[in-house]
Amino acid sequence: MIGTYIIIFILVILIGSGLFIVKQQTSAVVERFGKYQSIRQAGLNLKIPIIDKISGRISLRIQQLDVIVETKTKDDVFVHLKISVQFLVQKNHVYDAFYKLQNPHEQITAFIFDVVRAEVPKMILDDVFEKKDEVALAIQRDLKEAMLNYGYDIIKALVTDIDPDENVKIAMNRINAAEREKVAAQHEGDAQRILIVERAKAEAEGKRLQGKGIADQRREIARGLEESVDVLNRAGINSQEASALIVITQHYDTLQSIGSDTNSNLILLPNNPNAASSMLNDMVTSLVAANKINESSNKKKKELGDKDEK
Repeated sequence: MIGTYIIIFILVILIGSGLFIVKQQTSAVVERFGKYQSIRQAGLNLKIPIIDKISGRISLRIQQLDVIVETKTKDDVFVHLKISVQFLVQKNHVYDAFYKLQNPHEQITAFIFDVVRAEVPKMILDDVFEKKDEVALAIQRDLKEAMLNYGYDIIKALVTDIDPDENVKIAMNRINAAEREKVAAQHEGDAQRILIVERAKAEAEGKRLQGKGIADQRREIARGLEESVDVLNRAGINSQEASALIVITQHYDTLQSIGSDTNSNLILLPNNPNAASSMLNDMVTSLVAANKINESSNKKKKELGDKDEK
């Protein structure tokens, strides 16, 4: 009985050692006496105890490898590029992935270095920033072609960081700041120019309206004087006496207006009873002279115009 139990116990151990579990998205490589036997997929699997051995397991999930490459651009600037490569083992090529490559990460890293140092030296630093997608596509294209023979599929290659030398970054920031200051100065100059133009327009419009107001004021004064003379004429006062009376009235109205301000200084010039008539005569003489000058000027312009037509 004891021997039977021992045999049963040994059989249970052997059967238990022959059962193994493979996790999801994983493949197991089974060898028999050191020689490849089969690829086992996810789930419960059975192998011959002692004879068969699980040589290794390979993940079928997408993996990511980050590589930092230092290289020189066409304009002799050293930069560090961080390359992120996403890859996976093809389910139908687990044998190639397991047996053909000793260290797949080192193999992928070597290909990345080779592609980056072949592409980036053709570009200046600014183009590296602008065309980083082209560098990534070149890496993905060349790496995919090379790694397919080993059972690996390259899903995506990304240039995730471009880091030039610190002195180069400082110089680039200074250039950018100077360019922005230049644009700001141009905008400020445009704003000042617009402000000056608008201010001049406003001033011209103000002067035009002021002149129009003065002209309207003088027109109304003249109309009022004309009405006053008509009223006095109807009262039996001739035009000259009426004009003299109006001038005297305005003269004293002006003196009264000046005297109403306590801070004003009033100077009374010597005059005589005929002062109003004299003032009126002087005004009439000035107006007559101005009219003669105006008529003479218009006559000369007309003569010049006739000569030009001939």
